[in-house]
Formats: sequence, structure tokens, C-alpha cells
Amino acid sequence: MGTLTIRNVDESLETKLRQRAAEQGVSVEQQVRDVLADSVKAPRRRESILADLQKLGVRPKEPFDLKKISDEMWDESLR
Repeated sequence: MGTLTIRNVDESLETKLRQRAAEQGVSVEQQVRDVLADSVKAPRRRESILADLQKLGVRPKEPFDLKKISDEMWDESLR
């Protein structure tokens, strides 16, 4: 394993790292290793947001008349 020394770390950054390490129940060194490892991981490739949306969508069983639905909504609001 290699050793890495980082100098001139801003105090507010160090404080935040210490807080996050305490929340996770790990040392600051482990927290920094985890952050560095996460930052260099290859990003998950998404096909497209359209593919994700299509997986969530459900096709209607039969075509519907949007004008008819709109007219019915207007008729009800006038009552």
C-alpha cells in the first residue's frame, strides 16, 4: 500500500471530514480513503433517461379520447 500526504488542507474541510468520519464510525483516514475511492470509480453508464421512464410507464389497454376527457372535466366543473 502506498502512502499519500496531503498538505494545506482547509480547516473547514478537515472539520467536515472529521464530522463525516464520526457519523460513519470510522477514522478520518478511512473516511478520506473512502472518499478518494468513490471519486475515481467509473461512473455508471445510463442508457438514457427515456429507457428508465419507459420501464416505469404502463400502456393503456385501449386508446382514449383526450378531448372527451377534457370536456367531461369542464362539464363537471360547471355544475
